[in-house]
Amino acid sequence: MQVSNECRLEFPSKSSNEAFARVAAAAFAAQLDPTLEELEDVKTAVSEAVTNCIVHAYPESVGRIRLKMRILEGGVLEIAVQDWGKGIEDVEKAREPLFTTGGEERGGMGFTIMESFTDKLRVRSRPGRGTVVIMQRQIRSRQRRP
Repeated sequence: MQVSNECRLEFPSKSSNEAFARVAAAAFAAQLDPTLEELEDVKTAVSEAVTNCIVHAYPESVGRIRLKMRILEGGVLEIAVQDWGKGIEDVEKAREPLFTTGGEERGGMGFTIMESFTDKLRVRSRPGRGTVVIMQRQIRSRQRRP
């Protein structure tokens, strides 16, 4: 797919940067003229992905998180959230609703939420090497809406 625009950001895995990532993703997505509902969906998915990095990839340290955003042909917004933390032993198990490695205070719904607010979700992970979550969402231009 042809890329019409892209942006990369890197930041420490501090909880204060979760809000920054949400706003950055919304600002980047704005060029596609999304509805407020679409913007909120994107922000929620990014929030879940970044929070997973903070809580699961780097549970006892501060590491790096990369947010890569691209506009693909046909108004597809692609957002990749990458870490170089612990990685996921069993990706399929981790994608099951209510599964968590974050303790009792965690709901285990992160991947389920990401999946429900995007059109396509891919997760690649290597234990001890990190994880990348790639989300795609079609944003239909308001000029093309019925």
